[in-house]
Amino acid sequence: MNINLSLGPLISLIAGILILVMPKLLNFIVAVYLILIGLIGLFGTGTIKSWL
Repeated sequence: MNINLSLGPLISLIAGILILVMPKLLNFIVAVYLILIGLIGLFGTGTIKSWL
């Protein structure tokens, strides 16, 4: 059985859970999310998967 997870939705899920648990972190989480999505868009997910 193969399970393929995309990095963008996974980051979104984690960010959403953290915002629900600690609303004061909203600005920080949004900033980190935008930076990560930007990096994924620039470099693609192939380079990030090779780091893991």
